[in-house]
Amino acid sequence: MSKIKDFFNKITPLKDEYWNIFYSKLEQRKFPKKSIILKQGEVENYLNFVESGIVRHYFERIENDITFDFSFEGTFYSSYKSFLTRKPSEYNIQTLTDVELYSISFENLQKAYAETPKGNMFGRFAAEGLYLNKFNRELSLLTKTAEQRYLSLFDEHPKLIKEIPLKYIASYIGVTPQALSRIRRRIS
Repeated sequence: MSKIKDFFNKITPLKDEYWNIFYSKLEQRKFPKKSIILKQGEVENYLNFVESGIVRHYFERIENDITFDFSFEGTFYSSYKSFLTRKPSEYNIQTLTDVELYSISFENLQKAYAETPKGNMFGRFAAEGLYLNKFNRELSLLTKTAEQRYLSLFDEHPKLIKEIPLKYIASYIGVTPQALSRIRRRIS
């Protein structure tokens, strides 16, 4: 649990009373590798913090799934549109490694907002983190080449990238597995 508390303490030191209220609303959830955490068509009920592991966000397609995001330890993730609107998710979320999450349900987040003056801060910081991840991903797709996107992913998560199958990395950076092999040969 140290990573989630550290995440918030980096932004603003928390009094124990506020942290304890928020912590009492969290659920520790563990999933083995290759577990589907959320299926397309289900309503996302959790805002999640990845304590350890890697999570993949993807659309199922007949020929090839489209991986459009990864969530790594120390970050928040959710099918956030579904979480906010209470409507079904448009995509799947799957573990790529064993994963440990700290999750807060929609209902418990609403209670945290109401029960403490710092409650809104928790939701705001998580939402800001989700927004920045989305913005950086969109900017990367618009301004970087596939090779640059691969190098960025490798620079940001050198140890973890070894845990991700190459077909998912290729999909994430927007190329075929064969094109990714050429990129990897060129840069090695």
